[in-house]
Amino acid sequence: MKLASINQGRDGQLIVVDRLMQRYVSAQHIAPTLQSALDDWTNCEPLLLALYNALQEGSLTDGVQPFASNRCASPLPRAFHWVDGSAYVNHVELVRKSRKAEMPESFWTEPLVYQGGSDTFLAPCEDILMADEAWGIDFEAEVAVILDDVPMGVSVEEAEKHIKLVMLVNDVSLRNLIPNELAKGFGFYQSKPSSAFSPAAVTIDELRDAWHGGKLHLPLRAVLNQETVGQPNAGVDMTFSFPQLIAHVAKTRALGAGTIIGSGTVSNVDRSNGSCCLAEVRMLEIINQGNARTEFMHFGDQIMIEMLDSQGQSIFGQINQQVRKC
Repeated sequence: MKLASINQGRDGQLIVVDRLMQRYVSAQHIAPTLQSALDDWTNCEPLLLALYNALQEGSLTDGVQPFASNRCASPLPRAFHWVDGSAYVNHVELVRKSRKAEMPESFWTEPLVYQGGSDTFLAPCEDILMADEAWGIDFEAEVAVILDDVPMGVSVEEAEKHIKLVMLVNDVSLRNLIPNELAKGFGFYQSKPSSAFSPAAVTIDELRDAWHGGKLHLPLRAVLNQETVGQPNAGVDMTFSFPQLIAHVAKTRALGAGTIIGSGTVSNVDRSNGSCCLAEVRMLEIINQGNARTEFMHFGDQIMIEMLDSQGQSIFGQINQQVRKC
């Protein structure tokens, strides 16, 4: 099942999208927003699935409309809780080296996460507005999951049952603001502006055998100004699975329905498939060439993030954004 939110009102309007992302139908009679569906997932899920199957089968006669990503908000235009992880520890190690920061050994055994701003998510085709290029504007291509209510202390084995939807993320980062901010010892804030999410969020069954071990085993493409920066496999070298991230985050608190957990920048030890952010590209240049040659994003640059299935079909639709001066 594929769900999305049309960009109407502050929290969007819930729609069901067909598998090829060509048509959609309103789900307003089931739940007005995705958050309201998640709040009552046990009752809403079978109704949404029935609507999805009817859309797939072509048995609907009324209300079916052409789907367009540029009409979408984020599946959750705002959320009660957004946690981003760093599940690809080889990426963390490289980026910390770029800041001349040592990486503790515990990073390989315990997930690193931070709680980000969740009140102003960007739509998948919305511009990234920034005041200054000198802030070091970067994209980060990631996978994320949306949860139902998760009890405090949930085990890794039970955590996967709470994953209801999967989507993609562009976790926008301001690299030149990060070092001074982290040096204060109180985490990201100004250096992590609003993130953008893919047009559609999908249930795990849509991913078929690409989802196993609590990971999504498909390449994630990041294309900057129509040139591929990388397409590393999201299931390879993911040190911590999504169930492990969920269990870690829920160690001392319950998680409310609609909580989003991100994987962190997808990264492979084998660098032949490139990178999913410019910071990693730059660090590899420093290692291999002695200095960074790739610049961070400029006004006018366009970033596209997408994941295709084994038949070449877009699973979540495209995140497609342009950097603009505000």
